[in-house]
Amino acid sequence: MLKCLHEIALCFKGVCVRLTIRFIVALLSCLPINAHLLHGQTAAVTPPITDDLDRESLRQAISRSLAYLAKLPPDRIVGEQPRRFTVKEIADSLGAFDQLLDLWSCWTCLVEEFNARFEVVPSSSDGQRRDVLFTGYYQPVIDGSLVETGEYRYPIYSKPADLMSVEQVTLTPAIKVDRIIGRVDDEQFMPYYTRYEIDEMGVLRGRGFEIAWVKDPIELFFLHIQGSGILRLTDGRQVYIGYAGQNGRPYRSIGRLLIDRGKIPKHEMSMQRLRHYLSEYPEERNEIMAHNESYVFFRINQDGPLGSLEVPLTAGRSIATDSRLFPKGALALIYTESPVLNGAGQLLGWRPFVRFVLNQDTGGAIRGFQRADLYMGTGDEAGARAGYMNSPGKIYFLTLK
Repeated sequence: MLKCLHEIALCFKGVCVRLTIRFIVALLSCLPINAHLLHGQTAAVTPPITDDLDRESLRQAISRSLAYLAKLPPDRIVGEQPRRFTVKEIADSLGAFDQLLDLWSCWTCLVEEFNARFEVVPSSSDGQRRDVLFTGYYQPVIDGSLVETGEYRYPIYSKPADLMSVEQVTLTPAIKVDRIIGRVDDEQFMPYYTRYEIDEMGVLRGRGFEIAWVKDPIELFFLHIQGSGILRLTDGRQVYIGYAGQNGRPYRSIGRLLIDRGKIPKHEMSMQRLRHYLSEYPEERNEIMAHNESYVFFRINQDGPLGSLEVPLTAGRSIATDSRLFPKGALALIYTESPVLNGAGQLLGWRPFVRFVLNQDTGGAIRGFQRADLYMGTGDEAGARAGYMNSPGKIYFLTLK
């Protein structure tokens, strides 16, 4: 077991060939069979208990989850999958794990104590839904202005006053409550405006919802994808902007659109490749971006980036998942692969890793059991890694036995 972990650690220090299935099989073959029943089904063998980052960032992320949970009633349900979790269960597990980190310098001691006290629960009781696609996101830094000028003419909007959220109740075949977003027009509830209507038709322009302006519409589009950012003003100041709301329209991938149209080969697709295409073909840009009808509204924050739990995200430690499913603020163990880049931001290969993370965010494109987004940090370097991140892996949630 320890020999296998040592070999994996050596692999982490280099660039590994991207053979995901072989990596997973090799990883799990290091372990004794440790299956248990989960809702009547046999759980998968768990990965090795290890971590490729530092203790301080993990403790910081844990403290931020605990700050969120401290504001909630102990018996509140904060997640339905892979089973129901209460605030107290998640908070108690985080507190106990934080104490366990005192053993960081003796990793075998930490693992022994962890195995005695913690349960490792696969993200789904259905084995067919345990494979997770990991992507990456980051906090961009873009040039902006708090006043409109000839150069800075593309607006960043705050949440409009006429944006409404209501509950829609379906009685058959079973009672179901959905939250839908829209607006009232002539006493009728209507879907909210699309990206095309907002950006191209200007339906919100001049109504007082603008909070800032940028000079590059491509940067603005990707700011919407990331959900938060830093505006670098002309006087040198920096302003944090964060997610305030969304128009209720479904997220639609422009990357998938360009693949389907034969514009970009699937194996070449990345955020960097998308940016290059939009810059190279400005005559196609507006039509392509309008394909994604989802539109994000922002607010000015004192700190950032803030996740959906309203606590700051921690680079490498915070993940975004489907908030309808998984426990908010919970500790998890992930294993997947991250891109290895050269100094010019070009992809060299892939590095497998195992890491403790906290479930602290969500996103419009992150839906279902098989999607997760890893927060990479701030700036161009983090953006380069996030742009290439597109790797299969697993998520295990950790709770006290």
